[in-house]
Amino acid sequence: MTTADPNQRIERAEIEDTSLLAFYRDMNAPERRTFWACAAGWALDGMDFMIYPLVIGTIIALWKVDAASAGLAGTVTLLASAIGGWLGGHLSDHIGRVRTLQITIIWFSFFSLVCAVVQNFDQLLIARAVLGLGFGGEWAAGAVLMGEAIRPQYRGRAVGSVQSGWAVGWGLAVLSQAILFSLLPAETAWRWMFVIGALPALLVFYIRRSVTEPEIAAEARARHAETGSHPKLWEIFTFPMVKTTILASLMATGCQGGYYAVTFWVPQFLTKERHLSIVGSTGYLSTLIIGSFIGYLTGAWLADRIGRRNLFLIFSLGAMAVVLLYTQLPLTNEILWVLGFPLGFFAGYFSGIGAFLTELYPTRLRGSGQGFCYNFGRGIGALFPFLVGALSATTSLANAIAMFAVVAYALFFIAAFALPETRGRVLHAD
Repeated sequence: MTTADPNQRIERAEIEDTSLLAFYRDMNAPERRTFWACAAGWALDGMDFMIYPLVIGTIIALWKVDAASAGLAGTVTLLASAIGGWLGGHLSDHIGRVRTLQITIIWFSFFSLVCAVVQNFDQLLIARAVLGLGFGGEWAAGAVLMGEAIRPQYRGRAVGSVQSGWAVGWGLAVLSQAILFSLLPAETAWRWMFVIGALPALLVFYIRRSVTEPEIAAEARARHAETGSHPKLWEIFTFPMVKTTILASLMATGCQGGYYAVTFWVPQFLTKERHLSIVGSTGYLSTLIIGSFIGYLTGAWLADRIGRRNLFLIFSLGAMAVVLLYTQLPLTNEILWVLGFPLGFFAGYFSGIGAFLTELYPTRLRGSGQGFCYNFGRGIGALFPFLVGALSATTSLANAIAMFAVVAYALFFIAAFALPETRGRVLHAD
């Protein structure tokens, strides 16, 4: 079964060395520079996003915001990132992956600084929304850039290893929180958290000097310029690509909706329902983050070893099971601390998403298709922080998290099952 463009030449490369780091050993210097630029960008992207969930308790107390409204700020950020991801992906098809990556990093870094100086919750809501435009575009440009720069037999491991940078960024955010909230009063510390979120802008200097455009992307744009057949924004919704776009969008909705329902509210769950202090919850979050990092690397290896679809099916089931254990059983804090590892580990399915979406679309539509599908999922998944917060007004936060996470992971499983396996697919400038 396939939903790919029939005009796209589909060739498959044999999976060679199956070790996790084989791709890195075989990389040339330009490929390695691209790898580290995208990994650093995604790590700083993750840090920037996770800052708000970590300071949400302070925002609620400082400005007397209810949980639903606090969750709305997270939702608005993700909704805006859905638009930014689609537009950023489309822009990368027109002006290049590298230039789009630079623009989007500067964008969300600047608006993180704006978040640091807002004077009320409404201003913060607007600033987070505008920040989200760049946040979504960065993933779209970076994921396509990595997918095209890496040879097919290593694509899953390389792109998946970049995905592990999210856990690094999350860890940096938690470390920053532990330090700043220990040294400064809460009403000041949260602002400095957003100042730190502006650091990704420094990465642009490295990208400008070191990262080059993938050859197939440059060739495709040159061909379109000669023929005048530039890709249209809506072309991914026309036959034969529309089926792929619908299924991939549903898959992205499930995987991200479940993730956001859990990670956005876990810090508040630990402090509100488990009665841990902000600093005291750091160890619990650290276990979850370490689990995520190892899960991303494991998922990267499995994406090339057993295929993208099998990775998604196995990890979505594992994620459902662990969420139910974490939120629904009367566990001691010690056991909860241990369960944080598998809770983070099964987020490793994200390692296969970038390579999978890259391989589903032809080069001329890759930025638009990948950017739309992933960020459509991000936009709909963005509703989950708000809905979890709203539902927690009538039930426990644990129940609200479990309900939305399980529904989302079930959708992820079904959509992934309906899509084709793409492992080893060779990309062309067509």
